[in-house]
Amino acid sequence: MRWIRAAGRGLLVAVVVLTGHVASGVPADSARGDGRGPVTLATGGDLTGYLGPLLDDWNRTHPDEPVTLVELPDSPDETHEQMATDLRSGTGRFDVLNIDVAWTSEFAAAGWIAPLERDRFPLDSFLPPVVDTATYRGSLYAVPYVTNAGMLLYRKDLLDREGERPPRTWAELERQASTIAPKYGLDGYAGQFLPYEGLTVNAVEAVHSAGGTVLEAEGERVTVDSAAAREGIGFLARGVRDGWIPEAALTYKEEESRQAFQDGRLLFLRNWPYAYVGASGPDSPVAGKIGAVSLPGPDGPGTSVLGGSNLAVSARAQHPETATELITYLTSERAQRQVLTQGALPPVRAALYEDPELAARFPYLRTLRASVLTAAPRPKSPHYDQVSLVVQAVLHDALAGRLTPRAAVRRLDRELAAVARRH
Repeated sequence: MRWIRAAGRGLLVAVVVLTGHVASGVPADSARGDGRGPVTLATGGDLTGYLGPLLDDWNRTHPDEPVTLVELPDSPDETHEQMATDLRSGTGRFDVLNIDVAWTSEFAAAGWIAPLERDRFPLDSFLPPVVDTATYRGSLYAVPYVTNAGMLLYRKDLLDREGERPPRTWAELERQASTIAPKYGLDGYAGQFLPYEGLTVNAVEAVHSAGGTVLEAEGERVTVDSAAAREGIGFLARGVRDGWIPEAALTYKEEESRQAFQDGRLLFLRNWPYAYVGASGPDSPVAGKIGAVSLPGPDGPGTSVLGGSNLAVSARAQHPETATELITYLTSERAQRQVLTQGALPPVRAALYEDPELAARFPYLRTLRASVLTAAPRPKSPHYDQVSLVVQAVLHDALAGRLTPRAAVRRLDRELAAVARRH
């Protein structure tokens, strides 16, 4: 997942496959009346292994309430499907769910996750925009765990050689991608344009950067038919048409685009912070040659879409009190520091972004904080999976030149309205 990926892809820990609610040898029927006991934590693949030490610490101090890690596939779509299948079945195999921020409304509306008491969590210490991703219809249904925001990575060495600063506007990005990149045999710009969740993110960022929205009122009102949406989609489509976005980018997910930038094939890349970490590694051909700034927009800095994940308690959790306390532990400042230092994942605790030691180790933190504070959530909807599929299909047709931006916006408006009406 975007919120699990980091540079050390080879550090995949062993997958734990559970067929029943069993943790550390304690059977599920050992439930106690106080809501305490063993729990399972379901998450997408922990590719850096950072969760293991965190959960080991919990298990040492909670021998009667051990947590067992259940790792689902790395693909967000597959993780979503496996979680949803289990939750629909009512088996209660998972107690705590590490869910993409875009799934909170869907899971809450379906009754799969339980509402939480706000005063049990230090929400005031979190970066403000991330808290909104954990709510549905005014109630808290999850707790922010890690956050993310898109950034523009660029070849600092090449821009410096040309006497240029990194682009702040789409016009500057287009000019530099069209004129500087070819001088050095590079492609200009790429994001994540394969039809999957990443394309939804890139599309929504473009629309929001131009001042538009896709959905409002918890997904009940479709707002995409606007000049801003046409401008945002037109910017991306023009890039492919004119060649400063390579056609190969239409096949890129996060990893393919990161690899292209890290191999020295791109001047600019929109990606999550983990790509900066990877491109700065000791074996990277571009280490020491890159920079990161906020995404550009039409007239200045643009708007990223919030990534990251939230922790939720299953409505069928065997031991909800322990599940809630585990979330409190994982969102503590100590655990959040470990999320960053061992997992290279952006924490939700605001104070960590001001820590001088961390800022020196992760030089993109200041840019990331600014991006998060001005970021927008993905469209909130109890039917987000269907909303995302519509956006992916329409935008890919627009990028491939099969739809004009105007036609794409009209189709989005029509098909998103149909999703809303069906429910």
